[in-house]
Amino acid sequence: MAEITQHDGTWTFDGETVRIVPGQGRGVHPVRRELGELAVPLRAVAGISFEPHRKGGRLRLRLRDGACPMLRAADGRLKDAADPYQLAVEKDRGGVAEYFVEEVRNALLLEQVPSGPTDGFLLPGPSVPVAGGGGDGTASFDGETVRLTWNWKAEEVKSSGGPVAFPVSEVTGVHWMPSIGLANGHLRFVRGVAGLSSAPAPAAEFDPYALDLWGLSKKEYTAVLVAAAVLVRLPNAMAPDTAGPGAAALPGAAAIPGATAAASGTAIAPTATGADGAASDGGGAAEGARLSKAPATSPAAATATAPGPTTAAPTAAAPASGPDGPPAADDHDVLLRRLRELGELHRSGVLTDDEFTAAKQAVLNRL
Repeated sequence: MAEITQHDGTWTFDGETVRIVPGQGRGVHPVRRELGELAVPLRAVAGISFEPHRKGGRLRLRLRDGACPMLRAADGRLKDAADPYQLAVEKDRGGVAEYFVEEVRNALLLEQVPSGPTDGFLLPGPSVPVAGGGGDGTASFDGETVRLTWNWKAEEVKSSGGPVAFPVSEVTGVHWMPSIGLANGHLRFVRGVAGLSSAPAPAAEFDPYALDLWGLSKKEYTAVLVAAAVLVRLPNAMAPDTAGPGAAALPGAAAIPGATAAASGTAIAPTATGADGAASDGGGAAEGARLSKAPATSPAAATATAPGPTTAAPTAAAPASGPDGPPAADDHDVLLRRLRELGELHRSGVLTDDEFTAAKQAVLNRL
């Protein structure tokens, strides 16, 4: 069991699941608090890194593309403070963070978890009912119905019509954009065949199916939780994000300028999962290359592409893979098998903690 507790929350890892519990202090971002506890299965993890700096460091959990509905809805636009898969680490806890990283990386290696995109969401998304927003109103979702209510700052075209409610079955797309600089953001819902029109969608401040987000409060970021809760219930939410045929398969895909597939749920594919992409990977890219030479869609595919013997080779190597048999130094598959056996011996009590740690490190040094 690996565990680290900081102001923003507590992370624990039991070998199968990374459990993230947000902190409750005043400085914790509203998105973290409202999202609540997360249980991230190991198969959803693409990598992990610790980035030390003078005042401490930052722990980053990098998820596989498409694994988390909220990250897909955010599309790489979450601030670090709002990203639940980042943890600010105090200066004197750097060693604990490095140990946490080592434990997760070793588990990824043992289980040969592929680092490529997933075929579907591996996390359930925000629990419902959920509400969020700001600017000119609030959005809420109870699992069946989306509701938009307006405040005194809403334009007359919205306030005169009163609150808006519609079933999620009518939604064909959802798009969240935070306020950036002087530009307002929005939370926009596309319904039915509205998106078949080639006319541009109205500005969010005049659209009765959109919130206009002004960026005046951190609380506005909670609108992304509503977007994620709706997105996970859309039938085509995990459609491939491509520019070719099918990119705008859902009605409404072309209704939002600059977000063709985002409105349909297909463009909500983050360019940097967990806000930890190429520009801020912090070693994640190198780690991904070490875990798998090429992206694989399943553990079997990862094994098939890894360097080493062909699928027939384990039979010949089997005598060297026993608990006391010395594996061949260059046999990648045998070493991985050896690590699994050591883990089983440790869990069954045959090896003590010290014996397991020493034996595991000896095998890892030969990988």
